[in-house]
Amino acid sequence: MSGNGVSRKQCANAIRALSMDAVQKARSGHPGAPMGMADIAEVLWNDHLSHNPGNPQWFNRDRFVLSNGHGSMLIYSLLHLTGYDIPMEELKNFRQLHSKTPGHPEYGYTPGIETTTGPLGQGLANGVGMAIAEKTLAAQFNRKTHTVIDHYTYVFAGDGCLMEGVSHEACSLAGTLRLGKLIVFYDDNGISIDGEVSQWFSDNTGKRFEAYGWQVLSADGHDTESINQAIELARAELDKPSIIICKTIIGFGAPNKQGTAATHGAPLGEEEVAATRQQLEWPHEPFVIPEQIMLAWDATEEGFAAESAWKEKLVIYEEEYPELAMELVRRMKGEIPGYFAEKADEFIARCEANPEDIASRKASQNCIEAYASILPELIGGSADLTGSNLTLWSGSTPITEKADGNYIYFGVREFGMTAIASGIALHGGFIPYTATFLMFMEYARNAARMAALMKQRSILVYTHDSIGQGEDGPTHQPVEQLSNLRTTPNMSVWRPCDNVEAAVAWKAAILRRNGPTALVLSRQVIAHQTRIGQQSKDINYGGYILLDCEGKPRIIIIATGSEVGICREAVEALQAEGVKARLVSMPSVDVFEAQDAKYRENVLPTSVRNRLAVEAGAADYWYKLVGLDGKIIGMQSFGESAPGGVLMNHFGFTVDNVIETAKSFR
Repeated sequence: MSGNGVSRKQCANAIRALSMDAVQKARSGHPGAPMGMADIAEVLWNDHLSHNPGNPQWFNRDRFVLSNGHGSMLIYSLLHLTGYDIPMEELKNFRQLHSKTPGHPEYGYTPGIETTTGPLGQGLANGVGMAIAEKTLAAQFNRKTHTVIDHYTYVFAGDGCLMEGVSHEACSLAGTLRLGKLIVFYDDNGISIDGEVSQWFSDNTGKRFEAYGWQVLSADGHDTESINQAIELARAELDKPSIIICKTIIGFGAPNKQGTAATHGAPLGEEEVAATRQQLEWPHEPFVIPEQIMLAWDATEEGFAAESAWKEKLVIYEEEYPELAMELVRRMKGEIPGYFAEKADEFIARCEANPEDIASRKASQNCIEAYASILPELIGGSADLTGSNLTLWSGSTPITEKADGNYIYFGVREFGMTAIASGIALHGGFIPYTATFLMFMEYARNAARMAALMKQRSILVYTHDSIGQGEDGPTHQPVEQLSNLRTTPNMSVWRPCDNVEAAVAWKAAILRRNGPTALVLSRQVIAHQTRIGQQSKDINYGGYILLDCEGKPRIIIIATGSEVGICREAVEALQAEGVKARLVSMPSVDVFEAQDAKYRENVLPTSVRNRLAVEAGAADYWYKLVGLDGKIIGMQSFGESAPGGVLMNHFGFTVDNVIETAKSFR
């Protein structure tokens, strides 16, 4: 019994009823998974999950991720029933504009939603990130007699999640990292959109996860005792992540459609809903949950007590370790130390005072060295390119060597790495950074998009940023990737031209709270740019005048990254010939566009229509700044295999070509 004379089956059926009713009312949605997983959810949420509906952001709560996010009515029903601020009206507004119950769980829309899920497999990867964050933070702050970080990460996943390649990347790493507090429930119902999955998914999932180093358990997904025993075994194994393979019937309770694809992604239909009510012995009207069942589900008192007990632990911890406690609270809140901005500005000033020709990837490493030494929450790594991305610094300690470390060797797993980083950011207590070649952001593209969609502070380090990559050829030379990143909402993109711009870019990425930042960096050495007066501070505005002429310019040249150096030479030559030319360095278009109109007009006056943009990336993006009358020296094709300098010459990124193109304006 769940309490108040209410049976477990009645509690589970409340989920089934709400799910089928909401989908039916919306005439859209996926009732099958919520109905099939209702018994598993009931046992987990009523007997094991530590959470507080009155404070969804309680830091030491267990994390629950619905990776098979199409079954969103499962989690919306759970949140409503247990006491979160999800009134019944919101369930009735399922999938409607501005409701708290969108079609897939959306982080930031609904209290209690830990991450946005929908693209299958990524919620599972996010869960791996959350488990990494919990384990690492616990190692950094817990003491022998004080356990202040101690919670589990639970993930519901379906066949689709396990078919997606990102599940392999994330789960393989999870086994290697021995994430014992990660527990995944696999909804083994044998059905996906196209029908019975045995025709296209015949993996032995148990052996697969055993090979990863996981504990593999099984349960009858409709037998509460079987489910409970499996959860107990999973919670007891702290040296391996666990997967519980739950055999379920999709659409359980729908007499004519259960066990078929007909329940997966469409309403059951009025007749089947009525038949299901009879089958489940659920006589109540749509969206009506009897008071006794609501009371049996209500977790508000228990949640309040759990958080209160944890707060008492925190007080005792604070008495014995006051400085450690203060640091933990700061990091839990996601606050940056007040001294950071000043220290960062001092580092930027040192970069300006000590001119150095340097690859911007090396300048980035110098930034990590300077900033990570004063920000212990920085945790990061590379997808098997540490020596190329230059993400290691003198204080780096791999978490595989020390549990309280700050560096992650992700292996060749760009997609998994980026999704895991979002999980780390969502968990809190860390600012994650990840790294790969810019070309291979393509493998991670959807995870980068999800970080932007959720507005998570994740720093994406992308090196080898152009055809300057050289001999590896067009497979490794990015062209369209910069445009892709720049046109992604909530994504900030910086392509610095030297060590000073790199230092400003890293500072901006760390301080930014409303989305990820992509730092796009060169393999090749690029020249330090001399600045005077206000110019170093103007970098913070994303675009600024680096070299100017007397009076109104006849032509404005806009450049980024490694092309700023050749454009400076070209502008100096033009000025020597009496041409009034201005050079604008534009390391971050989105930051520049966020400035007020007066500043933007000062840098790019509308009266100057002769504008030339120069960047070793896709050309078309730049029409937004040069206009239809402007010109662009950029890439219109893929690259070639040759030394980087030869390619820059071949594709027209030369001083002479910039001068010639600038002179071609009438």
